[in-house]
Amino acid sequence: MIYADNAATTKLSPVALQAMLPYLTEHYGNPSSLYTLGQRAAEALEEARKTVAQCLHCRPEEIYFTSGGSEADNQAIRSAARWGKMRGKTHIISTAFEHHAVLHTLAALEKEGFTVTLLDVGPEGRVTPQQVAQAITDETCLVTIMYANNEIGTIQPIGEIGKVCREKKVTFHTDAVQAVGHLAIDVGAEQIDMLSLSGHKFHGPKGVGALYVRKGVPLSPLIEGGAQERRKRAGTENVAGIVGLAAALKEACDHLDANAAKVTALRDKLIAGLAAIPHGALNGSREDRLPGNVSFCFEGIEGESLLLLLDDKGICASSGSACTSGSLDPSHVLLAIGRPHEVAHGSLRLSLCEENTEAEVDAMVRDIPQVVEYLRNMSPVWRDLQKGDRSYVIQ
Repeated sequence: MIYADNAATTKLSPVALQAMLPYLTEHYGNPSSLYTLGQRAAEALEEARKTVAQCLHCRPEEIYFTSGGSEADNQAIRSAARWGKMRGKTHIISTAFEHHAVLHTLAALEKEGFTVTLLDVGPEGRVTPQQVAQAITDETCLVTIMYANNEIGTIQPIGEIGKVCREKKVTFHTDAVQAVGHLAIDVGAEQIDMLSLSGHKFHGPKGVGALYVRKGVPLSPLIEGGAQERRKRAGTENVAGIVGLAAALKEACDHLDANAAKVTALRDKLIAGLAAIPHGALNGSREDRLPGNVSFCFEGIEGESLLLLLDDKGICASSGSACTSGSLDPSHVLLAIGRPHEVAHGSLRLSLCEENTEAEVDAMVRDIPQVVEYLRNMSPVWRDLQKGDRSYVIQ
């Protein structure tokens, strides 16, 4: 099997697993308990907080643990919106190709009276600091722009956007779920106020994430109840998961440069191989993209059929975000960069990690064109294109 869907989730690393095991067996106490068993869990929790803070270059008290990236996004956005509304500011700026954890939260806030501006990301899927600066008004309470796109892998100029927001005194949140553990991030240098991350995107466990909140930025609880996470996130902490997240993140950051170099080389080889398929196109920026992301559209095919046939060949891939895989609608990300519906339906996302090999890339370069050709030969749309009854969108 070739696993090429690391943007959806990653394999738990042995380092993370070994770190977690004691807190699933012998050190299973509730960290809010005063006896020794509970305090050992509490110590592990705070040690994990320090580790995550070191990786992001912030203070431990600025890290709040959550159930994942979606919860972190929701809490960050709703906190900024609540604080903004208290000051008479009800305008939020984002982009048209955010993760649905952001877009659906913004849609809910619109029903509560907020106005939302979704910036155009252009054909390469990038926002400029100038766009952000021009969109900010006296009513703006939040700018939320993802660090790197989960489908097409484009990396945003986060440091420059952060500078604009800081100068304009507007809270800046970034969904960095796809970026943390794969790119060097310094929340202070990049002037980020809030940042969301999720453990299972960098070989940590599922069901655990974190939210960075710069000291002084108001944070409201999304979940009410106990006094955990300094009264900002009720519920007994997932100690084993948090310990695993911290161990996986430290491992990823310790090997960041070497992993990025290896994965980028594999990515570029895969892109070069798939670029030879006629009437196909790379989605997103060629240069400013995540090390492991390869996203293509192939005209004349359906993405779901492509994925099923690739699965038969032992290749695990996706056609976009795993969170929307049950939807028959074309990817909102691909529509945002200008792909028409009929082309957006024929998308393929391959996401690599440091465990992938050149032999696996060679196999994908061999097998994917064969599957694309097979599907096109069965497609009436492709026959119309070849006969000239329709015009090619991708030349």
